[in-house]
Amino acid sequence: MDVMGDKATLFDSGRFVQTSGEGPARDEMGDMADAADEVRLALAARNGDAEAASVLGAMLLRRGDLEGAEPHLRAATAAGDRAAANNLGVLLHQRGYPDEAAGWWRIAAVAGSAAAGHALGRYHRERGDEPAAEYWLRQSAEQGHVLGIYALADLLEHRGDATAGHWMRLAAERGHREAAYRVARALDRGTGRLDDEHGTGRRDAAADDDTAEEAEQWYRQAAARGHRRAALHLGAILEQRGELKEAGRWYLTAAKDGEPRAACALGFLLRDAGDTESAAVWWLRAAQEGDGNAANALGALHAERGETQTAERWYRAALDAGDDNGAYNLALLCAEQGRTAQAEQWYRRAAYAGHREAANALAILLLQVGDTSGAEPWFSKAAEAGSVDAAFNLGILYAGRGEEAMALRWYERAAAAGHTEAALQVGMARLREGDERAAERHLRCAAGGGSAEAAYRLATLLDARRPPRPAHELGESAHEKTECEEWYERAAQQGHRRAQVRVGMLASARGDVVEAARWYRAAAEAGSRNGAFNLGLLLAREGSEPEAVVWWTRAADDGHGRAALRLALVYARRGELAEGQRWAARAAELGPAEVTERAGRLRDALREELSA
Repeated sequence: MDVMGDKATLFDSGRFVQTSGEGPARDEMGDMADAADEVRLALAARNGDAEAASVLGAMLLRRGDLEGAEPHLRAATAAGDRAAANNLGVLLHQRGYPDEAAGWWRIAAVAGSAAAGHALGRYHRERGDEPAAEYWLRQSAEQGHVLGIYALADLLEHRGDATAGHWMRLAAERGHREAAYRVARALDRGTGRLDDEHGTGRRDAAADDDTAEEAEQWYRQAAARGHRRAALHLGAILEQRGELKEAGRWYLTAAKDGEPRAACALGFLLRDAGDTESAAVWWLRAAQEGDGNAANALGALHAERGETQTAERWYRAALDAGDDNGAYNLALLCAEQGRTAQAEQWYRRAAYAGHREAANALAILLLQVGDTSGAEPWFSKAAEAGSVDAAFNLGILYAGRGEEAMALRWYERAAAAGHTEAALQVGMARLREGDERAAERHLRCAAGGGSAEAAYRLATLLDARRPPRPAHELGESAHEKTECEEWYERAAQQGHRRAQVRVGMLASARGDVVEAARWYRAAAEAGSRNGAFNLGLLLAREGSEPEAVVWWTRAADDGHGRAALRLALVYARRGELAEGQRWAARAAELGPAEVTERAGRLRDALREELSA
């Protein structure tokens, strides 16, 4: 057969039908849908016009009328029309005759059809003949056929060829949405820009700096062309950046296209915005499509409402979807209901699946029932998997055994990950060792993390090395607060009783009786015997001895020797010698040494007075 026309003529004639994919970069069939044109083409084809038969066959094939298209395509092919040969291959492939289809694609591809080259390349790849597949796909790609470019990139990437990146990027630049998505994913995974056309694979610092921005642009291109996973990733990028409104739009786009992860993410956005009902609608949609995270979210929502049976059903659905959080949440639910045996069962299931927080929770559960040997391996497993709480708990476990070095090791590990109480323990250990610099560093971390005890201990550390106050200059505040006073106040405001007493003492030293009384009272009412004693002293100095006696009595009943001595003196002055003797005896028992000595003398004097 003679070849009709050159490559450009065949490619641009509008007589080629794409075999598969997202659609060609250019419309090879042309706009021939008008009924009048179809009648005209049919008449021309009946009169032996091969080109008209080819175009009519392509039109019918595109419409899905295989029976009507085949005779026209065969007639045109017999007349030497290579476009018809390609389309006949498409028709035969759709009918389930791939080998016969490949024969016609070969004829069209040899004649220069890029679409046929792409189809023939895919045919060979499906049969495992990668050299032949590469040959024909490269022919198609070099003619600029976007589907051929993408298929070649995919084949080269599968084989680890360094030039795959060039072809994948080229397909993306030509508008292939899956290629754009894959370029974005490669950038997003931290591999940097895909390899250049020379396959060097080199990256420079400037490229790394804008990798994230470039990835976002490719996601946008793919998402704008209807790629639902690209829309999902774009939404996640925007959400992380705080652009919630636009993130929600992309999540919605992807969710409507059937992406369950986007529906789940949209649900969380709506929940955070306060629209729980709408969130539940999207979570339900995602969960019904097999998204375990959405099922867990629904379970948590029903658990908050007290609908435990429904919550359990959704947690089980999450577990069935392969989400180990379902087992963990089931364990939490059982633990809240006092179903300890079932809680342990679910914790174990999640822990064996690698859920680190479940491993930590299981260890705590075992520890609570006295199974220390059983708890330790689970703490270790959770800690090694990155659970900060487990590392801290291991520290407590070793400290309870007196293994201080091992305890400190785990405390330090947890502290390095930002665990506030672990940082406090490390700070206290460094204080005991005399390493004030390291102690201060850890105490500052713990105090900054909200630990009242750390704030108090940091304040005492700073207070101990505070130099005497210099004489202030004219116009300068004489009572400017030091850093240690600020830490005392922070701890006091968090309810730390000793800090409250210390802040009261500092206020008293400044002559601020009202402020001192406020802090002493706060500490005393929280159970601080020193706060009660100091409040009594303040009230006595202000002339409110009866109220002072009330607070001294509370302090003395809690074991405060000086408060007991004060009561003994008050009752002695009032002439209530027996009561005075009783409190003096109590003060002598409580101490400290100087109180014991004074209380003993007073007790003996009162005894003599009573026996006289």
